[in-house]
Amino acid sequence: MIKKHFTDVETIDSKKEGFKGMQQRFIWSKDDGCPRFAMRMMEFEPHGYTSYHAHLEEHQFFFLEGEPAFVDAEGNEIRLEVGNTIYVPSDEPHQIKNVGDTVMKMLCMIPILPGGDGKAPAPRPDGQDYVTKEKPSGKC
Repeated sequence: MIKKHFTDVETIDSKKEGFKGMQQRFIWSKDDGCPRFAMRMMEFEPHGYTSYHAHLEEHQFFFLEGEPAFVDAEGNEIRLEVGNTIYVPSDEPHQIKNVGDTVMKMLCMIPILPGGDGKAPAPRPDGQDYVTKEKPSGKC
């Protein structure tokens, strides 16, 4: 067994293309000896967001604080509440947004796929790490 408090994990600013105001904590990853499953906490500044993107990993999201919104594969923005959870299948386009004026926090759980580490997406056959789609809905 390994035990740690999430605040003991370094917060890293996301510098991925199309991301704004998002920090992440890689709570459990391959670096911790986890071979198949990762847990990350993501914190979004007011009106922060991810790009509209897709990758090989499926996701489970759990929204802990703030005013979350989810952009689905058809580009529809869906307002969520604290306590809502979302499952996103592999390679399905999606975007996470904070539509509120306070910090939004969520847990994100993913499998660690071959070549992946639980921090960055696993390599795709075409060599890209993730694919930003054409339907961004950047501004909140």
